[in-house]
Amino acid sequence: MLTNEFPDRYINPYTDFGFKLLFGTPMNNDLLIGFLNSLLHLEHEITDVTYLNAEHLGMAELDRKAVFDVYCENTAGEKFIVEMQKAGQKFFKDRSVFYASFPIREQAKRGDWNYELKAVYTVGILNFVFDEDSDDENYFHHEVKLMDIHRKEVFYDKLTFVYLEMPKFHKSEDELVTLFDKWMFVLHNLSRLLERPAALQERIFTRLFEAAEIAKFTPVKRMEYEESLKVYRDLTNVIDTAEWKGEQRGLQKGREEGRKEGREEGREEGREEERLSNARKMKEMGLEYSFISRITGLSAEEIDAL
Repeated sequence: MLTNEFPDRYINPYTDFGFKLLFGTPMNNDLLIGFLNSLLHLEHEITDVTYLNAEHLGMAELDRKAVFDVYCENTAGEKFIVEMQKAGQKFFKDRSVFYASFPIREQAKRGDWNYELKAVYTVGILNFVFDEDSDDENYFHHEVKLMDIHRKEVFYDKLTFVYLEMPKFHKSEDELVTLFDKWMFVLHNLSRLLERPAALQERIFTRLFEAAEIAKFTPVKRMEYEESLKVYRDLTNVIDTAEWKGEQRGLQKGREEGRKEGREEGREEGREEERLSNARKMKEMGLEYSFISRITGLSAEEIDAL
């Protein structure tokens, strides 16, 4: 049901609706181009993108499929997967590599082919922090390539994974220097802003704030956004509650055993219980299995068994 007064002026880009409106629609492809250029610093700037089918089936009928938030290619044929990841997963990195295999595999050609590939970029905007980096508040921008360990050089530069740990970005408006800083600030703070900050005067941000203003939505689009926002808030509440309960169980187990090993084991058990609890509650909310799988890392069979 529509409310008479929406409390926020601008959309939340962490919602499915908000993210796809800004980055996943042809009418706003200039926003996606601007963001990718500020992030990747390619040899040749991206001037145009073509959106591709976001749902990819496996080679065989029973293979798992992949559903991307945004999937596109530039005029050079390079592929870009851009995803907003709302919660951590046990095998998140495995999932990223698996997803990157689809735009690689689809480049295979029938007949004579010398195996030359176009570059593939996976960009993950993460609303969580990697466990192994949780103590390093300044390290939030990960760029990963295949590397020769002995030479400490990039071995293959056509496969790139970029991960942005958004909770670690704390720059204020006065500290924004680069265009990338400004994009990070917008993504991190958009739904909390009451007006366009003075530091964001570039034309691309004029377009973004126009596209993101809720008051300009049609009644149908506004209702779609409210539904998407409700799903996001419910999911956030489920995850926050499960994390708190998992930590409490882990701490209690650690206290009972009186040693660090017990606490770590308890936390791990708590995380696993949290993952199953999240999936069970999202299933009860009627969310699609593909979405639940993406958030929790569980297979469709595991979700079905809950």
